[in-house]
Amino acid sequence: MAPPMSADRLLDALRDEGLRVVEVGDWRHHNRNHKGPWGPVHGVMIHHTVTRGAEQTVELCRNGYPGLPGPLCHGVITKDGRIHLVGYGRANHAGAGDDDVLRAVIAERALPPDNEANTDGNRHFYGFECENLGDGEDPWPEAQLLAVERAAAAVCRHHGWTERSVIGHLEWQPGKIDPRGFTMDRMRQRIRERLG
Repeated sequence: MAPPMSADRLLDALRDEGLRVVEVGDWRHHNRNHKGPWGPVHGVMIHHTVTRGAEQTVELCRNGYPGLPGPLCHGVITKDGRIHLVGYGRANHAGAGDDDVLRAVIAERALPPDNEANTDGNRHFYGFECENLGDGEDPWPEAQLLAVERAAAAVCRHHGWTERSVIGHLEWQPGKIDPRGFTMDRMRQRIRERLG
């Protein structure tokens, strides 16, 4: 059972991994903690935003939209490779997912198919939203992929997790397709190599 790292420790971990970090407003206190607990944490979840443009993407992920209030993640990774911290604590990013997948993440073993949505993922995962249209055609610049790798590795390094603690939204919740445009297997390989 891993308690979430503090907001300041998260900031330091991301910078120590070589990321360019942008702090957005009072991100340390922007959360959905009144809706339920934050933690114990067990992994990192990667998403795409279905948006174009860094400024509007960051604003959407910070504020949310009618029916889904923000923050919609902890950090937004824009195409230029920067990570914008928009929230800390419980965030509306993972939603309900498969308890078998959560058990596999905790045990750091191969993931089973996600075929049910019976477990609160917002409680257990750090979330990173990545600026991309998610249509399979919008490119993923190497600077952005490197930032995804570094952000996930930073969290894993702090908690002593391996790359198997990093999943895509599509591996958690039936019907989700994100992130689309790269494979999570390849991203986990990159994270494994970074962690050494």
